[in-house]
Amino acid sequence: MYLPPKRWQVAPPAPPSHIAHLSDLHPITVQVLYNRGVTDPARIVAFLSGDSGEVNPFDLAGMPAAVTRLRQALRDGEPIAVYGDFDADGVTATTLLVQTLRALGGHIRPYIPHRVNEGYGLHKEVLTRLARDRIRVVVTVDCGIRAFDEISHAKRLGIDVIVTDHHSPHNKRLPEAVAVVDPKQSEGDHPYSELAGVGIAFKLAQALLRSHRQTPVTTQEVRLEEEDLLDLVALGTVADLVPLLGENRTLVRKGLKRINRMERPGIEALCRQSGLKNGQIDAAAIGYSLGPRLNAAGRIAHAETAYQLLETRYPAEADRLAESLDQLNRERRRLMVETQEQARQMALAAAEGAPILFAAAPDFHAGIVGLVASRLVDEFYCPAVVVKIGEQVSQGSARSIPEFHITRALDQCAELMIRHGGHAAAGGFTIDNANLDRLAAELRTLVIEQLADVERVPTLYADAEIELSEMSWELEQELAQLEPCGYANPHPLFLSRNVRVQSQRTVGAEGKHLKLALYDGRITWDAIAFRQGEWAGKLPDRVDIVYHLEVNEWRDRQQLQLNVQDIRPAGLDEIVPRLSLDQNEWDSKEIDPT
Repeated sequence: MYLPPKRWQVAPPAPPSHIAHLSDLHPITVQVLYNRGVTDPARIVAFLSGDSGEVNPFDLAGMPAAVTRLRQALRDGEPIAVYGDFDADGVTATTLLVQTLRALGGHIRPYIPHRVNEGYGLHKEVLTRLARDRIRVVVTVDCGIRAFDEISHAKRLGIDVIVTDHHSPHNKRLPEAVAVVDPKQSEGDHPYSELAGVGIAFKLAQALLRSHRQTPVTTQEVRLEEEDLLDLVALGTVADLVPLLGENRTLVRKGLKRINRMERPGIEALCRQSGLKNGQIDAAAIGYSLGPRLNAAGRIAHAETAYQLLETRYPAEADRLAESLDQLNRERRRLMVETQEQARQMALAAAEGAPILFAAAPDFHAGIVGLVASRLVDEFYCPAVVVKIGEQVSQGSARSIPEFHITRALDQCAELMIRHGGHAAAGGFTIDNANLDRLAAELRTLVIEQLADVERVPTLYADAEIELSEMSWELEQELAQLEPCGYANPHPLFLSRNVRVQSQRTVGAEGKHLKLALYDGRITWDAIAFRQGEWAGKLPDRVDIVYHLEVNEWRDRQQLQLNVQDIRPAGLDEIVPRLSLDQNEWDSKEIDPT
């Protein structure tokens, strides 16, 4: 696979006076915090303790109206539907809100649409069926902010809709809902603006539970506490790749503790199926093992399987459902391999020199087109669109690079599509087949115009350039306090130059990975470079490396290891200073909004 050469950019050093002022911390830890804008001593203590505070849920716009309508429904015994999404964020949000409303005595009906047969978001046909079943209140989770026609349809049917969502509204327009709980409905920075869909659902659950404690809405005993929901919040938040800063980080940190206690049968079964040990589940485990398995249900079959896993109280049923999710994830991987190569060849043949890849075929699986597009972006570092062609309409997913806002590009082609949405790096759409070629042509034109003078080079942002000998267990233990790490709070990345290579060999299936022994003049370090096996036997005696420091556990033995992200012959290229980037505009989450 072709991997574009990367640019290395190193953060400017913190002022010596700042480092000296925080002498109780390792200087490298201070530098890493400085890079993340955490410089005030009080904020540093809060950040390292993982307690960034939580905001009153009633401060969120639309929350009082949402709570008032739901309390009325609970008091009057009105059936309530929770309408979710088929990804891990939507499934965890649906489970969380159903559990909360049932604990408060509600008659609740969950509904998660089928990705292939129905697609993302609210649908008029479903709302009509819900109305026939005498549902009078529908709460959306992780969807609804752009469902103008559908919510107007629900209103005509006598259904009150409460929208909870974290996606951006279209042109500042809001649907005609009883309440809209979405921090992005107003401009500016807000404490909630980066919460995942499950985070918004949790704020609603908080508000309902706190309101009940003040003025009971039911005479039955409510045994649910806010803390009981945090495992679901952690799962959905990490899987949706929202920034792990502020309240997100606080909630995930608390939720990981609850996950590691294995109190929910479905999560325990899923961890066991994934080979994860009790007490060792972190954000990376969610991102690489648990999240993909939860998502596999919605991608390959129906997300109800994932919902049932999280909802069940019975260990035997949890084991069966976890095994089913594991099998679906294996099938997802198989389809990925087949589809990626087909889409790759098709896109390259149609590229015509433009820095965008566009592939569409009737035999693509709609559940994985977004993942395939992501792989194409990784391989060629340019926007990529992959489309499943249906009989009359097609479903597509787009992924992009920081230099090209893909959803803004889709907005400029809005008249061609039935619906669309997304973020800077990821978007999705539904389109009539007759407009597909025109969409490809217009996106190609936009990419050529906007990237004409842009050097398309993926960038690695190093926190500091240091001597390899500065790595230590003491430093690792301090850096571990930055967890949970993820989007917007990445694992610290370091650059060391002129490191001696003692040995180099391939490991893994087909020799895809590179195993190294590196010498810093005093210590020989084990190092692993994933997907860089092509370097084996070709590296000179001295190299420059960019890497994470990590703990490798093998047969109950722990040792420090370097996870090498990039490598090059020593002194080959100049290292340039980090540029100023607006990270808030960049969102690499794997969403498929249509």
